[in-house]
Amino acid sequence: MDVPMGETTARGDLLPVRFILNTFYSGPQAWFFLADDRGYFRDEGLEVSFTEGNSLARAVKTLATGPYDAGYGDLNELVRMRAAGATETPVAVMAIHRRAPYTIAVDAAGGIRGPQDLRGKRLISHDQDAALLLFPEFCKATGLDPDAVHITISGLSHKVMVPQMLGGEWDGIFGFVNTVAAQAIEAGVDPSTALRHLEWDHHAPAFYGGAMMVTQAFRAAHPKAVAGLCRAVNRGLADTITDVDAAIDAVARRNPQIDRKANRARLIGTLGLEMRDPSGDGIGPADPDRLCEIARLIAEAKGYDNQPAPDEVFDASFLPAAAERAVNSRYPQ
Repeated sequence: MDVPMGETTARGDLLPVRFILNTFYSGPQAWFFLADDRGYFRDEGLEVSFTEGNSLARAVKTLATGPYDAGYGDLNELVRMRAAGATETPVAVMAIHRRAPYTIAVDAAGGIRGPQDLRGKRLISHDQDAALLLFPEFCKATGLDPDAVHITISGLSHKVMVPQMLGGEWDGIFGFVNTVAAQAIEAGVDPSTALRHLEWDHHAPAFYGGAMMVTQAFRAAHPKAVAGLCRAVNRGLADTITDVDAAIDAVARRNPQIDRKANRARLIGTLGLEMRDPSGDGIGPADPDRLCEIARLIAEAKGYDNQPAPDEVFDASFLPAAAERAVNSRYPQ
């Protein structure tokens, strides 16, 4: 049976779970595929079919409106949707990114060293890039006037944008730190020396990043399956932290065309930046105080009247016990 790129099929009498990803198969999703290959979903009575998405932020809306049961989306976008008045939204059940991955990447040799240096500059972004969507909040947190920045929307890849920016066509690029870095590698650029990052983590540290989510209907109908999904992904995360190369092998089995070097760098960078765990609490929980601060920043920056409560966007009841959670101590930033 032929399976379209980015999609697998359910087999047997296991409970099918339709899962929308944030983007094409790539290194920073490897734990999902490693969990699948090692039978962790089947151990929980689940058959998970993955479909490729087209952005971390857009995955939330797709999960809210499309034919999916679960997904990997931007926790901040979920808060924004609730703040905007949406009620038929998914609910996050595992915060995989402990910190926001968002950045504006600039030329390390240039004069942009802080947010205020962006005044009058030219930035480029994809239309649904999560960093772009949270730029008003970045400006609110840093005192930058968003109208003082010129933004061009483009469908070009970061692999193309990075050399253009270094050549002077743009002053900065919206994106994820490790995505920009990996595509710089693919373009033959050393991101460690060529790029400087204005990171949300430094200027608006309340924000989270990617989270595993389920629809409200799936949570109500299959609570045991939601807990099983969290357990299986937790096992995949622990294995990925232990063996990055096995995790990249799992990605390559689904997308043989990937640049393994760049995607390995993306995965290690994601583990070291977005998923570092200095507290030792393990991957998965979300701090209610941070969720309240995210709601406040979004409501103020976007002019919303509503500030959703933490339990409107995050349900921690399905997480594995604290002692069983994957802990990332191997890849500090």
